[in-house]
Amino acid sequence: MIAIAALLAFPLGYLIRSHLAANVAFAIAYLWAFTYQGLYLTRAWVGGDHSAFPKEPDVFPVSYGLVTAGIFAVGFGLVALGHRVAARRAVRVTS
Repeated sequence: MIAIAALLAFPLGYLIRSHLAANVAFAIAYLWAFTYQGLYLTRAWVGGDHSAFPKEPDVFPVSYGLVTAGIFAVGFGLVALGHRVAARRAVRVTS
């Protein structure tokens, strides 16, 4: 779910002129998807599915946090890339 939200990052950076507004829009989309995914995985875990989280409640799922933080960082990188591509294209069109 959050990977799908990260796919929106490049178009947001490309289409929204303000870099800050594009980052905020991506953060909102990502955090909505993160909340939805967390709820979905928690419901599955309560139901007995232990594929996303460890079976022992005392074990903290560090790998899940690292993967989601990595996807978040890649999304911001894609926003920056989209913004850079749009800026270069605008310069090329005007010259």
